[in-house]
Amino acid sequence: MSGEREILRVLLADDQTMIRQGLGYVIRIQTDMEVVGEAADGQAAVELCSALEPDIVLMDVQMPKKTGIEATREIMKAQPQTKIVILTTFDVHDYVIEGIRAGAVGYLLKDADTDDMLEAIRAASRGEAVYRTARAAEALSEALQQSGEALPQDSKRPGPFGGALLEPLTERELDVLQHMAYGLRNDQIAAKLTISEGTVKTHVHRILQKLAVEDRTQAVVFALREGMVE
Repeated sequence: MSGEREILRVLLADDQTMIRQGLGYVIRIQTDMEVVGEAADGQAAVELCSALEPDIVLMDVQMPKKTGIEATREIMKAQPQTKIVILTTFDVHDYVIEGIRAGAVGYLLKDADTDDMLEAIRAASRGEAVYRTARAAEALSEALQQSGEALPQDSKRPGPFGGALLEPLTERELDVLQHMAYGLRNDQIAAKLTISEGTVKTHVHRILQKLAVEDRTQAVVFALREGMVE
């Protein structure tokens, strides 16, 4: 019904019981989300996602049977509508890039504040990239710089869902896309680039068209996979 508030269905995947219990407690007391399942290893995460079809998965990286990266890759192939946020202590920067390339919408540091964790879930559900903390943005920037896989800006690239980038992004659109990759809102991007928020919205619309994607998350995932942001 239109008047009812949507309840976000969350799956927790972590091999540490205390982590799952802590996350589960915080999520269960929210009025707009619920925990639909818990997985203690990567294989269980894949199986539970297939059975329960959650909206959001909080996915640990280091788990038995299958890593969180491997599980993410399998889930996204079968259920691309699911939004996966990688959980990590961020000791290894490669986890972030591998997670994004596997299809995760972003990542969350395990020592993040409760409010950051809840906002990450809600942001992911809205189709936004989840890079909310200063530490996360800094670490992601380092990881991207280390990847060294930037493509020529005028090259044709296969779209993330089988399409093709037939028209290259302009320099300004690439600027906007890079700020989108760090999770900035339109008003924040406008302030950074000293342009109006309306102009940012126009650039975002054109970026989505050129990349043949449906939302900001898909655009950011594609940009990270293809080395379009620095």
